[in-house]
Amino acid sequence: GLEEQIMDNKMPKQKNRNKVRLKAEEANYVDARLTKKILDVARKQQQEGEEGNLASMFGPTPAEAAQIIKKAQNAIRLGKSADSDDDGDDDVANQPEVTEHDFFDDIKVDEEDEKAIEMFQNKSGPKTKSLSEIIMEKIAQKQGELHSQLSDAGSLKIEELDPRVREMYEGVKDVMKKYRSGKVPKAFKVIPKLRNWEQILYITEPQHWSAAAMYRGTRIFSSVLSHPMAQRFYNLVLLPRIRDDLCEYKRLNSHLYAALRKALFKPAAFFKGIILPLLESGDCTLREAIIFGSIIARNQIPVLHSSACLLKICEMEYTGANSIFIRILLDKRYALPYRVVDAAVFHFLRFEHDKRDMPVLWHQSLLTFVQRYKNDISSEQKDVLM
Repeated sequence: GLEEQIMDNKMPKQKNRNKVRLKAEEANYVDARLTKKILDVARKQQQEGEEGNLASMFGPTPAEAAQIIKKAQNAIRLGKSADSDDDGDDDVANQPEVTEHDFFDDIKVDEEDEKAIEMFQNKSGPKTKSLSEIIMEKIAQKQGELHSQLSDAGSLKIEELDPRVREMYEGVKDVMKKYRSGKVPKAFKVIPKLRNWEQILYITEPQHWSAAAMYRGTRIFSSVLSHPMAQRFYNLVLLPRIRDDLCEYKRLNSHLYAALRKALFKPAAFFKGIILPLLESGDCTLREAIIFGSIIARNQIPVLHSSACLLKICEMEYTGANSIFIRILLDKRYALPYRVVDAAVFHFLRFEHDKRDMPVLWHQSLLTFVQRYKNDISSEQKDVLM
């Protein structure tokens, strides 16, 4: 009756601790459903990033252009933009520049090991191009595709950019070159919301942005763009800029390091747009591998994306940098599905009859694998590895 319901509400309910304990134990295992997801992600990473829709190269309509201009009438004037999300800029600016010596004290490479690593460099990998070349090629490619697909559709035409829009973003370009901290133009913040954001982005010349502007741009683009489009931004803008900076100065600006960390906001785009292209290029240096790898080592990343990335690295052509990323991912001690563990075993077995001297980094990654996953390796695999 009513009296019993009232008494039940007053009495504390007893939790089933056994169920809680069972759920905690189950969390340590990767079920078949999650394994399937990891393999699906790995399969998708073999393909190029998804293309945008057919309208992605259309310029803003007159109404859209007028709306953009109305929202950003004073956007290109410093101190008058409506941006207010500049928290944390000062903290980044006060951080020292980053070098490979700041991470992984146990990774030491002597001259002999450098020669051994050089023997495994993939000279035939895709060469890194300048940022302006990459963006212009992508824009021309998408324009060509659009022309061919819409050749029979007379009602659809590619519109030229409104001169007022071009003039406004040329002003934004000047701001981003000199940007140090504080607010950014509102016109810059709406770029990732535009259908032809790559075309607008090229006008601002991101290869000439200051390091602080690159950090701010990564924050904005990673939070607004979809995963496929964020992957394109990482691959076309962020990755070439960081590699150029490391090549020229032998260290990484603190703002660029912070931008790389912000890119983890979308982990799938981070791996597919930065890490995998970096390794597939075949010319990733040890300095780059250590600095990029430190982002993975120091931050929590979902097992789904990390496992798929590890699977792809184990299957790709070997370079010395691969061993650094394999070791870092193994050291995170994920509950890896058996498919990924098998891929790691086959990765090391590929060099069983290789006459070249394997670098120390390769042996370190093998040691890490055996130590971390000795309970997940079958007895047959143990015998073969020995």
